[in-house]
Formats: sequence, C-alpha cells, structure tokens
Amino acid sequence: MLKFIHAADFHLDSTFRALTARQAAGRRRESRELPFRLANYVNQRGIPLVLLAGDLFESREAFRETGEQLAAALGQMEARVFIAPGNHDWAGPGSVWETVAWPENVHIFRENALAAVEVPELNVVIHGAAFTGPEQAAGQLTGFRAPEDGKLHIGLLHGEVDPAEDRYGPVRRQEIAQSGLHYLALGHIHKRTVPQTAGRTVYAWPGCPEGRGFDELGEKGVYQGAVSDDGNVSLEFVPLARRRYEILEVDVTGREPLAAVEAALPPETARDLYRVLLTGETGEGGVDLNALREALAHRFYALELRDHTRMAEDVWRRAEEDSLRGLFLQSLRRRLGEAKTDREREAITRAARFGLAALDHRDLG
Repeated sequence: MLKFIHAADFHLDSTFRALTARQAAGRRRESRELPFRLANYVNQRGIPLVLLAGDLFESREAFRETGEQLAAALGQMEARVFIAPGNHDWAGPGSVWETVAWPENVHIFRENALAAVEVPELNVVIHGAAFTGPEQAAGQLTGFRAPEDGKLHIGLLHGEVDPAEDRYGPVRRQEIAQSGLHYLALGHIHKRTVPQTAGRTVYAWPGCPEGRGFDELGEKGVYQGAVSDDGNVSLEFVPLARRRYEILEVDVTGREPLAAVEAALPPETARDLYRVLLTGETGEGGVDLNALREALAHRFYALELRDHTRMAEDVWRRAEEDSLRGLFLQSLRRRLGEAKTDREREAITRAARFGLAALDHRDLG
C-alpha cells in the first residue's frame, strides 16, 4: 500500500487586496506557514510521497524569501516530493524553480512534455510535466500510455479536463482512460472535486488549501491518498486551512438586523472571513450598515456586509399620496417595475431610500 499527499494551488504571495494591509500581511504570513504544517502532517503519518500539482506561487516572480521558505518546508518532509509547475508559477529562466536551491528530496518537472521518474523503493513511477508559459494549449497527456510492468504509475499535471477552451493544460477524459495510470493528480481547479474515474484511472483536484476570497468558500485542504498493490485508489480529504471564507444570507424582515444576524451565526466565527447578505423587507431607512458592522466586527477575522433588502410594500403604497413624496415614489416605482436585474432593483431601492431621507431631512450615513 502506497500512501501519498496530493496538494495544489497554494498561490503563495497572493495580495489579498480585499483585506486591510495588516490583515493581508497576516494572511500572506499564514499562507507561507502552511507548507510547514503540511510537512508536520506528512512526517507524523509516515507518508513517503508528496505530489504538488502547480501554482504553488501566485506568480513566477515570487519573492525569493517565499521560495526559500517553501524549499525549507519541503526539505523537512521525510518523503519524496514531486512538483509540476502551473500557469501562474510556470517554469523557465529566472523563475523561482531556477533561482532557489531546492532540497535533494524534491524533483521539479521543468519540461513541457511528460517525463518519468522512477522511485524504486516505492515501486512507483511519477509521470509529470510543467507549464513553460502562462498558457498551455497542447495536451500533455496526448498519446501517452503507461507500461504494464507491475509498477504503480501516477500522473502529475496542472490543467483542466475537457475544457471549453484549450488554454490551461487541456486533458481529455478519453486520454485519461487510455493512459494506464493508476492515479492522475491534477491542479488548477480551486474547488475540491470528488474522485472521478476514466477507464481504470482515478483522477481528482484537491482544490486550494487556503481560500483567498469569497469565490473560494468553506473548508480547504489536501487529499491523502493510498494505492493498493493491485492498483485500487482511495482518497481522504484533510482540512488544513487556518481560516475559511463563508457567505451567510440573513432575512431581516420584521426583525432587528443585529439580532437576526447573531441568531444565524454558527458558534465559532472569530478565525474566519464572512460576507453577510441582508435580505428581506425593511422600512424607509433600510439597514444602518456602519452601526451593524461596529457591533459585529469583533466576531470575525474580517467582515463584509451587503444590504440586499427591499423597501416594505407599505412604503411604496405612499406613492399614491398627492405630494412631492408621492410623485417621487411614483417615478421610482415605475422604474422598479421595468428593472430587469437584481442590481437595477437594488440601485432603485437605494435611490428611493436616500431620496426619502433627503425629503425628510434625515441622514442615512
């Protein structure tokens, strides 16, 4: 039984632009610590093989210090480590793969064509290739067939399967089925997929081990895999992320917004980054986002509030008044009925609230 770790898409040195400068610096530091935590996991469980499927850095111009820290973490692993550079950290002159001294237990695939490295003590052959530019339109698995020699054969690539557009290492399911590989370790897709099978080959993406924005939600980590002597593959997800991004929708109709949000929150949120979407009906003033943010900020590492509420119907009924307020609401109600998107409807609702506040000499903040 061969145990292995399959990880990808660390994107070290990401900017985390949506955060404050202090928070972004903290997140970059935590990201650089992740490979060391992975090394501890590998060593504690006696895992002899680590597969890293590309985009370990946000760009090929990664800070040298970051490259050296990753090299140090990988050097601590009591395992053979294989890396297939991706479209963000592609291999070539001047790249971090060439300028950093990598430890002896690390093998980096540097060519834009499959190469094989045999690990006799594990009875396994690793077949990998690298991106050598920011895009790779040709399929690296095309025409490949692993020999039937009694060894385990594992592929390591950064790319997409049957993509709509051939830009990022396209791989065809038929090619996977014909490859003769026992397992194909893939990178590039940031959302973890369940193990899939083409022919007798199992393939998967582990997703990114740390979310970087609200398009990368939930628990993140790596796959721990095992290949039996007869070639059967099993995968287990291992959560590693220090923090999670989460989106929470809260209906505040007929409720105080603060109480509604607090009732909807899980018990532990202090380490995580939340986007809270407020929905439902409110009065003319809507939600005081500044006051709500001040009351809730301590509950999160970072908090983003979005007001998607709509004005209650009884407010719009005042459009029948024979007054400046009525004329104003009539005009906006007509535009609201003609709106075709949620964004348009939200903009019209905001305009109504600010207009009514101006008519009443109120400050919405």
